[in-house]
Order: sequence, then structure tokens, then C-alpha cells
Amino acid sequence: MKIKNSVVIVTGANRGLGKQFAAQLLERGAERVYAAARNPELVDLPGVDAIRLDVTDQQHVDDAAHAVGHADIVINNAGFSSFARLVDGDLNDIRREIEVNYFGALRMIRAFAPAMRNRGRGAFLNVSSVMAWLGYEHSNSYGASKAANWAMSNGLREELAGAGIQVSSVLLGSTDTDMMAGIDVPKNRPEELVATVLDQFEGGVNEILADDAAQGLKSGLSDDRGSFAG
Repeated sequence: MKIKNSVVIVTGANRGLGKQFAAQLLERGAERVYAAARNPELVDLPGVDAIRLDVTDQQHVDDAAHAVGHADIVINNAGFSSFARLVDGDLNDIRREIEVNYFGALRMIRAFAPAMRNRGRGAFLNVSSVMAWLGYEHSNSYGASKAANWAMSNGLREELAGAGIQVSSVLLGSTDTDMMAGIDVPKNRPEELVATVLDQFEGGVNEILADDAAQGLKSGLSDDRGSFAG
């Protein structure tokens, strides 16, 4: 899917990866970039159209779809992590992770896919995580939500086959964003990672393994599950 002259909406676009996506889409010649955020007043990127969107609120999603009219590309970037454990984490935190990371993306897809089908073209870019394939002492509810996001992309390719709609998923490891602030591990640079993702997205890659962590983990998915502890 080519970015030049396209209309794009990016969720969670006020910071981190979302802001980088919006900035680089403009650099690549997108005709219009809608930077969606729960607090659009925090969007400080010249050249974008900031719109209010909480992906957990169906009315917000419907309003965004109405405001945009049609989108050539929808980037489902909005994400939430509570670092909750499965056994004793707060269920409200776990539910919010599922609501944002899975249902939020699905709401956007259901809102924008019909117009894409009618036009015979379009693309979704869904941001998942290597946590879909990992187990840690913490954050496993986040991993479960991202695994659902990954599986959703796989299923959508089948449901939308023949409709002219590209569905790409992004798998990535630790990246230097607000979500990872305070965690002392090696991290991707957001601007470099987004450039890699958009290059592959424009090349039509369905499953974008955006860094060494994603590539290494994907190659070992047939290994014994015990080797996937963090």
C-alpha cells in the first residue's frame, strides 16, 4: 500500500510511536493525516488534523469514521499496559488492556472496513508486540491482549481476502516510549523502528518483524514453550 497521496488515521498519535507514524507519513507524502488521541490538544505536530478518539468508546470511533469519511490507511497504534500479572493483577487493568489493545483496534477495523470494501482498496496496520509470544514475571495480561491483536490480523487477512485490503501486523520488542520509561533494557529508537515498519508496509509485507527481537522469536516459535520465558 503506497502512502503518497493517501488519507491516513493513526490512533494514539499524541506521543511515542503514534507521533512518529504521523510525522513520517507526512514526510512520505500522505495527502492527509488524522492524528487521533483521547486528548487531541496534546497533539503538537504541524500538518496533521488532530481529532478526539478514545478507542474504547464506540461513539468516539463512529464519530471519527464520520469525520474522516474514508481512510486509505488505518494505523491501530493506541496501546495500554498496566504491567498486571494474570494470577493476582487487578482485573480492571486487565480488562482495559483487552479493551484498548484488542477491542479498540477491532472497533476501528469494523468502522472503516466497509468503506474500504466498497472502494476496493485500503489497508490496516495493527501494532502488536513480541509480548504476544513471551512469558514474563509480569505484564502477561498485556501479552495476552497483544496475542489477541496478532491473531485478529491473521483472521482479517482471510475475511478480507479478495477485497483489495491489505492487513499488516507489526511485531516489535522494547522501544523507547513513555510505556517503557523507567525500564532499564536496550530499546529501539522510535524513529528508526517506524521507518523500518513503513518501508515494509509499503512493500506489502503482511507480518512485519520490526527488530531483531521479533525476528529471533518468530524463528523459534516451534521450540518448546519453556524457552519463551523472558
